[in-house]
Amino acid sequence: MNEVLIKEKLKQFYLEDVGHQDVATMSIFTKKEPAKAYFYAKEAGVIAGISVIKYMYHMIDPSIRVTLKKQDGQSIKKQETIAEVTGPIHSILVGERVILNLIQRMSGIATTTNHAVQKLNDPTIKICDTRKTTPGLRIFEKYAVSCGGGWNHRNGLYDGAMIKDNHIVAAGSIKNAVQKVREQVGPMIKIEVETETKEQVMEAVDAKCDIIMFDNRTPSEIQQLLPLVPKHIYTEASGGITLDTINEFQHVGVDFISLGFLTHSVKALDISVMIEGGY
Repeated sequence: MNEVLIKEKLKQFYLEDVGHQDVATMSIFTKKEPAKAYFYAKEAGVIAGISVIKYMYHMIDPSIRVTLKKQDGQSIKKQETIAEVTGPIHSILVGERVILNLIQRMSGIATTTNHAVQKLNDPTIKICDTRKTTPGLRIFEKYAVSCGGGWNHRNGLYDGAMIKDNHIVAAGSIKNAVQKVREQVGPMIKIEVETETKEQVMEAVDAKCDIIMFDNRTPSEIQQLLPLVPKHIYTEASGGITLDTINEFQHVGVDFISLGFLTHSVKALDISVMIEGGY
C-alpha cells in the first residue's frame, strides 16, 4: 500500500472519530499513565492491515512502541495475539477503535477471499475483486483481497475500460463502443466487454477487445462459449457466484472470476484489544 496515502487517510479517520478530544479518556487519565495492550483475534481467520496499528499509533504518539506478532496474509487462531502495544494509556485508547474498525474489516475480506480461493481449488483461475468497495476504503479493501490470495481487478474507472450493457445500448453496438475507446486511449489500457449472449461474444471477438466477461452465465454455458474466444483474449466469469456455488466453476476454463461480495457485504473478523495495568 502507498504509505503516504495510508497515513493521510488514517489522519482523516482519526480526526473524524476523536474530534477535539476523547471525553472519557481525558476525564479518567492524564497523558502519563503507562499501559500495555494486546490486539488479539477472537476467531480464526486471515490477518490483513497489521501495519495500520503501527502507522496509527506512531502518528498519535511517537513514544508508543508497537511489536507486530503476525504478518499480513498469515492465518491466525482464536485468542492469538497479533500485536503488542506499550505506551501512555491515553494514547493507546484514543486510537484503538479506528484501528480495530479497519483491521477487522480488512481481515474479514482477506478471510473471505481465502475461503473463495480454497473452495474453488483451481490455481489456473484467479479470484478477483470488483469496484464494489466502500467509498474511501478502496485502497485498504483491495489490499486485503491480495492478502487473502486474491487478485485486484481494475482499481477504478481510470486504469481499465469495461464496456457494460448500458455502454453498448447507448453506443449502438459492441463494435462501436470498442472502436470509440480504442480511438481515445493508449496501448496500456485494456478493454473488457461484458457479454450475455453468444452473439455478443462473437461481436466482442470481432471488435478485438482484450478481455471478455461472461456475465451471469452458468459453468456449462461458459464452456459452450469459450471455443468462440481466441487464446490471446482473456476471459472472466462474473455475476451471481457465491461461496456456495464457486466450486462449480472449478476447471471451467476462464482466466478470472470476479466476486463483488468479497468487499461489498463481507463480515468483519472479530479482533479485540485487552489492556494491562502499569508496567
